[in-house]
Amino acid sequence: MSIKIVRIHPHFVGEVSGVDLSTPISDDERTIIEDGINEHGVLVFRDQNITDEQQAGFSQLFGALEVPDLKTNITKDEDRRLGRFMADISNLDRGDHILDAGSRQRMFNLGNRFWHSDSSYRAVPAKLSLLSARVVPRIGGETQFADMCAAYDALDENTKKEIEGLICEHSLLYSRGRLGFGDFTDEEKANFKPVLQTLVRVHPGNGRRSLFLSAHAGKIEGWPTPVARVLLEELTEFATRTEFVYTHRWRPFDLVMWDNRRTMHRARRFDDTVEVRDMRRTTVAGEAPTVM
Repeated sequence: MSIKIVRIHPHFVGEVSGVDLSTPISDDERTIIEDGINEHGVLVFRDQNITDEQQAGFSQLFGALEVPDLKTNITKDEDRRLGRFMADISNLDRGDHILDAGSRQRMFNLGNRFWHSDSSYRAVPAKLSLLSARVVPRIGGETQFADMCAAYDALDENTKKEIEGLICEHSLLYSRGRLGFGDFTDEEKANFKPVLQTLVRVHPGNGRRSLFLSAHAGKIEGWPTPVARVLLEELTEFATRTEFVYTHRWRPFDLVMWDNRRTMHRARRFDDTVEVRDMRRTTVAGEAPTVM
């Protein structure tokens, strides 16, 4: 059966069929998938029972992979559960036990429930993310995606003019600060030093303009912080209206691939002190900073 992509949301998101990611894919299939991510922003692959190595191999077809490190999390190498290229988007410790309710890692991970773009706190933000569901909770734990191209298109012209050329600061210090999480070591504060990102960007694969929003964004250059945060909050509220959002209800062995250059996403609540949510992410690194 040949590969096929069907749009499943009015603005974005395609469901992919006719491909088995546990085996090598052809150059033609890779091109179809790359064209699909440029067109749809989010691609859903069902029934992909793959290993971490197979996931990383498939991800590398689209660019170099980011390596999770202490610039992206608070987990030290000796406490990591997964391999070098795998970001652990789970509620498990190294021994595969559910994190303690009051653990520092659990508190930090709660930031994933805010709308964000992966690695926007890096000077060169992420290109693509690929999340594989190995174990899913019975209730909750969905992932929601928001189409930042459709949101930008729907803005009024005065707002488009107001935000053109604005530069924001992004940092894990801002997103975790919204949680009330301020328990950072001096090393972590240095690792999470803010970086600059443009607020409006042009997608290199389709030429469309999009909003570059994230919970990691906490300041706008040249603006008083309260004024900046009000604008960022208003834009986020607008960009995450129902018509721009797709909610993915996970099944075991789903793999979802998304384009961080035109989407935001967030995890939804579940009982993470009782149920296991074992999700493993590979991240394709970006190719250039958004601010030169």
